[in-house]
Parts: sequence; structure tokens; C-alpha cells
Amino acid sequence: MENLYKKYKEKGLEILDFPCNQFGNQAPGSDDEIHEFCTLKYNTSFERFQKIDVNGENESPLYTYLKEKIKDENVHGIKNKMAMKAIEKISSTTKSAGDIKWNFTKFLVNKEGEVVARFSPTEKPEDIESKLLEIL
Repeated sequence: MENLYKKYKEKGLEILDFPCNQFGNQAPGSDDEIHEFCTLKYNTSFERFQKIDVNGENESPLYTYLKEKIKDENVHGIKNKMAMKAIEKISSTTKSAGDIKWNFTKFLVNKEGEVVARFSPTEKPEDIESKLLEIL
């Protein structure tokens, strides 16, 4: 994501990162620890917010909105589809249609605030670049 951010931030790309610990305890640290980890390990420079829930009774209203706008992820390729089937089986917070199945689900929102695409965690950032270019 950082590579896309550096490449397109001058054209208006903003990346908003919302850490979540609802999937396999992948983000157990404090907000400061998560920020430090991402900055040091991945050299991220885009906006990172406090840790939130994306599913369930304490889910962020932002994610309620995003999930209402696009219920299913774009999953391309047999390898990604098989990976998502496996993820669905182990994701304990996925209870309803449209729920986020795993960390790194990505939403694409245009400059008018319309949610235009949703990508599964298996979709690599470079795989969403063509859709990103359509809205920049």
C-alpha cells in the first residue's frame, strides 16, 4: 500500500489505515505500538487511526457504512478464491453477509465520498491499481 501511496499521493490518493485485532490476534498492541511496528517494518507514511472493531456489536460506524455500500469483496483468480474460502472458515467474527472476513480488506472511495470497490485481503495492492487509476 505504501508503494501505491507514494506513487499516487500527488494525484489525490489518501490511504486511511484502521488497525483491527478481530482476526487471529494480528494487532494486539496499543495504537502507539501498532504505529511504530508499521512505520519501522513497512516504512508506512499514510494516515493511521486508532484500533477499531470492523464486525459485531462494537463495530465502527464507518465500517457499518462501508459494508452496507458494498457487501462482497472482489476476489480474482482461483488461488485467491481458495484462500478466501479457507479464511471464511477460520474467521470467528464473520457472522453476517457483508462482514469483513480478515484484516487487509480494502475499500476504494472516490473524491465524492462514494464507495466504488471492495477488495479481499488476498488482493495485492498492485492488483487494485487499475481500479484506483479509474477514479484518480
